[in-house]
Amino acid sequence: MDKVILITGASSGIGKETARLFQAKNWKVAATMREPDKAEDLKKIVDLECFRLDVTDLVSIKAAIAGTIEKFGRIDVVVNNAGYGLLGPFEAATHEQIERQFQTNVFGLMNVCREIIPQLREQKGGTIVNISSLGGRVPFPFSSLYNATKFAVEGFTESLQYELEPFNIRMKLIEPGPIKTDFYGRSQDVARMEGLTIYDHRYAPFMEFMEKGGSDAPDGSTVAQVIYDAVTDRSNKLRYPINTKGLLFLRSVLPQRAYRFVTKKIFLR
Repeated sequence: MDKVILITGASSGIGKETARLFQAKNWKVAATMREPDKAEDLKKIVDLECFRLDVTDLVSIKAAIAGTIEKFGRIDVVVNNAGYGLLGPFEAATHEQIERQFQTNVFGLMNVCREIIPQLREQKGGTIVNISSLGGRVPFPFSSLYNATKFAVEGFTESLQYELEPFNIRMKLIEPGPIKTDFYGRSQDVARMEGLTIYDHRYAPFMEFMEKGGSDAPDGSTVAQVIYDAVTDRSNKLRYPINTKGLLFLRSVLPQRAYRFVTKKIFLR
């Protein structure tokens, strides 16, 4: 029986690489995005169908799931990849920026989960892969809102695992550290407030460090391979860290005071 995967945020980066990899592994792929008309390269790939899906639009979620089932007959795996990062001083973030960050990274992911769970239960199994981040386990400076959304994804996914395990539905958390994607370009938002410059001398070195880390990092194909391995390993393993630069280990072994000192030295040098 053909296996079918639905991926959100598949227009670029990790989502696009994941769509290509699974198709190359003979899966049927529903590559979803807000503007599928712009995905001409993906549309040329056999056994890959592009659907419109905006995670903040429940109607589009329902339509993409229904369209995938109509096209391929079932859905075995959902990858919740759509998301972006809001960086900068929390004080400078607008209400609209805060709301949009949570609507996309948290509530949008939850919307997709809520709509797909009944289908997976009816099929008596499946896998939900939620793309988290190293920032879901380790807080960074000037990332309070992004960190908050990814911490929420971590807790939501771990709790949901207990609920869905009896139905043979597996939960997976993918936790990339620095990855060469458009996170610092099209997929980034910045909190700014006119006249608020008191944070600039610390924010500038933070962004310089983050951008260098991204430019030197492996690309989205590395994450796509981990997603494939997680989906096909037949285990109930929950977390899959990628390129974490030892920060998870340091946080687990250092006292809090020492870890904060190290974090400031790394990100605010």
